[in-house]
Amino acid sequence: MKTSNMPHKTIRGKIKYTSNKPERLGQERGREYFSQTVHANGARTLRAQTEIEDAPAVLRDVTYSVDENWKPLDGFSRISVDDKFVGSGWYRFTDEFAECESFTVEHGRQSQKLPLDTPIQAVGTHPTCGDAWFCQIFNIANGPGQQFFENLVLTSPDHRGATGPELFPFSYGLQYVGKEQVTVMAGTFSALHFQFVETPGALPEDHPIYDVWFTDDGDYIFLKGGVGGYMQTVYELEELEVIYGQAGA
Repeated sequence: MKTSNMPHKTIRGKIKYTSNKPERLGQERGREYFSQTVHANGARTLRAQTEIEDAPAVLRDVTYSVDENWKPLDGFSRISVDDKFVGSGWYRFTDEFAECESFTVEHGRQSQKLPLDTPIQAVGTHPTCGDAWFCQIFNIANGPGQQFFENLVLTSPDHRGATGPELFPFSYGLQYVGKEQVTVMAGTFSALHFQFVETPGALPEDHPIYDVWFTDDGDYIFLKGGVGGYMQTVYELEELEVIYGQAGA
């Protein structure tokens, strides 16, 4: 077990992207480097660099923070497509509003402030590791089943997160499949299996069902995932390092 003199725990990893399309079966199509800081008070910050090789190639840098109850706080995204700047922006969330200050090539300088009746439950910032974080809103106390969530926000409605950043309200359904033992390149883990299920009309283009497995330890570390339909993509945790701080796990 690795330790440091800092009070927080650090989780670092790499996710490998491959294709399930017959003409590209098993070929690497991208990768993601991420780190998660778990502060002594339970608050967390996620940092991720995503590289998608499929044309037009996407490079995305994201920082996203939540409090000790996983309530969204703030974040930052910067996006390049084909090595050309697309946009960057900062976003913040309170009980009363969600706001974003951004600059994009398409729209120029933008300021958004969305009033809220209820706080935002989760934010889709588009790194794959963040998909596991998204599932913490699901109440698994009643076992497997489906729940639907409406007070959600994306930083880009594009399936690859290749536009914006902006605040895009949306709704989605989550299906809890159950607990499973999962082996990936980074090791063998006790996991929770979820599905992001289709909700026609919630996004500009309906997203195929997306299976996700992540650690059953409260840290929601992404282990593997797969999308069918026209996408046919596979994601797998290739490397993992956990460094425990003086505050413990």
